[in-house]
Amino acid sequence: MPTPEPPASDHDEDAVAELDFETAATQLERIIDDLEAGDVPLERSLEAYDRGRRLVGRCREILDQAASRMREVDLEPLGEEEADS
Repeated sequence: MPTPEPPASDHDEDAVAELDFETAATQLERIIDDLEAGDVPLERSLEAYDRGRRLVGRCREILDQAASRMREVDLEPLGEEEADS
């Protein structure tokens, strides 16, 4: 039987906001596996779904930040040694 997810709270939202991508993705995969197994009662399913949505948001936030940084790097002029290559 899957491990119960704690109820959503402001503290939980803060905790999700601090997760790195790999941790958030791993937690999201666990939630998906638990929900797909179908052994989770409705109340816990709804809580898990809500946490999963927050985890997806965190993953998207991290990916958007990475994409933004990549665009910034692409726009920076090449250094002298790189331009001569």
